[in-house]
Amino acid sequence: MADSRAVAEPHSHDTREAVLFGGVYGAVLASSMVAALTQYGHTSAASRRYDALWLLVTAGASALAHGYAHYIAERAPHRRWDGLRALALEWPLVTAVLPTVFLLAGAGWNWWPPKGVEYPAFLLNIVILFGLGLVTARRSARSWPAAVLIGLLDALLGVIVVVANALIK
Repeated sequence: MADSRAVAEPHSHDTREAVLFGGVYGAVLASSMVAALTQYGHTSAASRRYDALWLLVTAGASALAHGYAHYIAERAPHRRWDGLRALALEWPLVTAVLPTVFLLAGAGWNWWPPKGVEYPAFLLNIVILFGLGLVTARRSARSWPAAVLIGLLDALLGVIVVVANALIK
């Protein structure tokens, strides 16, 4: 007879799923944040450094919230470190915003002009979404033409989500 008080094994999230989810979430978050932060025309080097920091803080907060939600949603008895483990598994989300943080910080340090850096950041995140869609489609044994089409559709969907976020705010 099994002990009903035994601690359940935590739900194991597939690493590939976590990386893809975090990558998509992070790319959309980064684009949406850049759009929101530049909406008011603040394009000085100092404001770009602030934008980079704010994006990093927002990604960290989003990762914490998502990891905490996973921890709570499973509603099973947990082992001592499962909460921290759930939070640590959100690293792909934070990692996905780092290229945009780098672009913003670089503009803040005058490595390139701070005005207009949102356009390369937006393009970079669309390329990330395309790449994630392409990789996922190829791993699903889709042909190259089908995978490219899926990647393009995923990138387009990302654009729609970012534009919708910008219009709502």
